[in-house]
Amino acid sequence: MDMSAAEIKRAASAQPQTPPPHADPNGSEILVRCLQAEGVKYLWGYPGGAVLYIYDALYKQDTIEHVLVRHEQAAVHAADGYARATGDVGVALVTSGPGVTNAVTGIATAYMDSIPMVIITGQVPTPAIGLDAFQECDTVGITRPIVKHNFLVKDVRDLASTIKKAFHIARTGRPGPVVVDIPKDVSLKTAPFNYPATVEMRSYNPVRKGHGGQIRKAVQLLLGAKRPYIYTGGGVVLGNAAAELRELVELLGYPCTNTLMGLGAMPATDPRFLGMLGMHGTYEANMTMQNCDVLLAVGARFDDRVIGNPAHFATVQRKIIHVDIDPSSISKRVKVDIPIVGDVKDVLQELIAQIKEAQARPDVQALALWWGQINEWRKRECLKYKASNEVIKPQFVVDKLWEMTRGSDCYITSDVGQHQMWAAQYYRFDEPRRWINSGGLGTMGVGLPYAMGIKLARPDADVFCITGEGSIQMNIQELSTCQQYKTPVKIISLNNRYLGMVRQWQELDYQGRYSHSYMDALPDFVKLAESYGHVGLKIEKPGDVEGALREAIKLKDRTVFLDVRTDPTENVWPMVKAGKGISEMLLGSEDL
Repeated sequence: MDMSAAEIKRAASAQPQTPPPHADPNGSEILVRCLQAEGVKYLWGYPGGAVLYIYDALYKQDTIEHVLVRHEQAAVHAADGYARATGDVGVALVTSGPGVTNAVTGIATAYMDSIPMVIITGQVPTPAIGLDAFQECDTVGITRPIVKHNFLVKDVRDLASTIKKAFHIARTGRPGPVVVDIPKDVSLKTAPFNYPATVEMRSYNPVRKGHGGQIRKAVQLLLGAKRPYIYTGGGVVLGNAAAELRELVELLGYPCTNTLMGLGAMPATDPRFLGMLGMHGTYEANMTMQNCDVLLAVGARFDDRVIGNPAHFATVQRKIIHVDIDPSSISKRVKVDIPIVGDVKDVLQELIAQIKEAQARPDVQALALWWGQINEWRKRECLKYKASNEVIKPQFVVDKLWEMTRGSDCYITSDVGQHQMWAAQYYRFDEPRRWINSGGLGTMGVGLPYAMGIKLARPDADVFCITGEGSIQMNIQELSTCQQYKTPVKIISLNNRYLGMVRQWQELDYQGRYSHSYMDALPDFVKLAESYGHVGLKIEKPGDVEGALREAIKLKDRTVFLDVRTDPTENVWPMVKAGKGISEMLLGSEDL
């Protein structure tokens, strides 16, 4: 039967419309092509109205795997964990309004720890911006204090160059998160696709090479030291300079310490490593810091958790060399004598080369006396704890985990609190990028999303999340994500029924008034894990710890939740109280 013209028109309109072969891509397709050009493999996100065109473009490609989290905060944390473990730029995608505000904690966490990330946010259409449209918020204004830079793309023709700039800014200089806010109409409009091969920004040119004259001064000071010390932070890890640090320590024979964020840059099992320093650092690390005569600080920022009270730190005269990629970090809290702005890897390479060429050598006799003093401080055995056959000590759990995984390809994430400090103290990290935690912002709830991000990046590695019963509940919904995307991580919850670090402070400074730090109405974590399709184990006796860890490690393809009931009275020692200097340590309850 012949069809009428009207029927033919209706039938044609019902068919999917395919674009002409050489049509320009829309903004969403441009964005996806940009991410592909940057080699992005994983994208963590949560859809919403303002980003639906972007999700449609993602649906049509198969080179980038999108991971659907259960909360936008977890999307940013997971991308953050991926970036910390790999050194690549982590990428997250959230919608406008509450999608952005939910992501703020994750963005601030990455900013405080200088993690390279690009966060793509949806925005209401450009004509509606500023009119209090549905799910509108001022993304640029809200995120300005917590990003390295942010962009609002108002013209689709600027989108590709903006994404190129975002990745360049995120990964160069002192790394950090960059937000790209894309209005919905920009994601729909079309434009020719042209991704720049390079990018030049007149106002952004981070220095890489350290000043040669300053490095020569540093060499002279280091070789003339009587009581030298090498203090390194997260910048050595982020700058992939662990090999150079180890060569420098080997060359000079000087003692070395790492901050919480720098652990693994120097092998914890090396006899020249004095342990972590700072508020919960070792006695020998802190005493050496306070009493050295020449201090080489590399990729660290002398923050309050490291040196305590700056006035107390300044009471001992010492010469300080400070190497950092970020000039604003130098002499910010402590005045230094030889500032060197540059990439830490490049500066350390030049420092090593000049030391090798120098005629002078370290004072062997003075160094032997200095090591003698350090070894006397070591005799305090500040990390020794009282073992028990009756109750599980949290330190014992971490110590046992290290014994069982040492030498293997293993990553440890943590949340924030007592368990974080015990993990840092008792798990001896010998390699960089194996210890993933929130240092600067101190964000609860990061551990599980971090572990998910790492497991996708390193599927053959064992990934353990050491957490507490308080922190794990902050993003526990991501157990569902673990099940959907088959990321079999191991969760060790050191469950002491308290917000442990809060309780510790309340015991020491608030006369035992435990205001809202006891965790009532905890869930049955074993049943909860099982309800998500995972394995749950409850451990209540010290003798069962090793067997449970062995079982968790054996179950390679399953997420395992270990609910470890630990001593609720245990505190983290050593400890430097607020306002005190780093050598004014409490080594245990006997010092109270």
